[in-house]
Amino acid sequence: MARKFDNRPIGVFDSGIGGITVLKALRARLPHENLIYLGDTARLPYGTKSAETVTAYATQATRNLMTHDIKMAVIACNTAASVALEPLSAALDPLPVIGVVGPGAEAGVKASKNGHIAVLATEATVRGGAYLRAIHALAPQADVVQKACGLFVTLAEEGWIKGDVAEAAARRYLEPLFKGRQKPDTIVLGCTHFPVLARVIARVVGPGVKLVDSAATTARAVELALTEKGLTTNRRGKGKVRFLATDSAERFARVGGIFFGEDITAKQVELVDLLPG
Repeated sequence: MARKFDNRPIGVFDSGIGGITVLKALRARLPHENLIYLGDTARLPYGTKSAETVTAYATQATRNLMTHDIKMAVIACNTAASVALEPLSAALDPLPVIGVVGPGAEAGVKASKNGHIAVLATEATVRGGAYLRAIHALAPQADVVQKACGLFVTLAEEGWIKGDVAEAAARRYLEPLFKGRQKPDTIVLGCTHFPVLARVIARVVGPGVKLVDSAATTARAVELALTEKGLTTNRRGKGKVRFLATDSAERFARVGGIFFGEDITAKQVELVDLLPG
């Protein structure tokens, strides 16, 4: 039987700009695939909103991506993936939908030696407990502590990823996690904004703690799903990347370049309206 191929793009959604870390990982692992990234910059942050609101926003965004004839949706927003993955999968069926929480939890369990894992996330992700459930499904005896670090999102969006302010915030959030007798040996960065603060976080917690970024593990999960479903491209050239945003192309380009690791110009960012009417 001839192998199946699919040259349609992969859609990647995030509440803002942080999900570009997942986009970057996808591009590195699947260089021939076309990618479309949509950041709902007009309505961020999602991390302080209710599960119902997050689900509604995420559904609107992913349905917009579907108008671009995507073959798979990747929910690069930890908050959306933690509270809305199941309803999104049902609403978008038969489109395959992959979130960042499962791969991130799996990577955290594999990285930990002592079974003590800290999850840094937004308020909504912590409140929803998706990482807690996912980690315990893989390692029932794991000791998991969750910490809402909302200021990290603001610092990342503003590009304040080093210096005294970033380090002071990291110490305020993280030092209480390491005062007990049983200290985490692994930290799961449960928000796609947080990897750009990894150096500051690592300096605060010290060299004996592993930091887990779900972007790379999500990219591997996407690659596996594409192969299993016969959706890989047979394109030999480098895939294209499109950027969509719901507000402020200039700011998206400026801050997005920090996450992407290369310059993005405002002309590369297409503004879209997700609101009905």
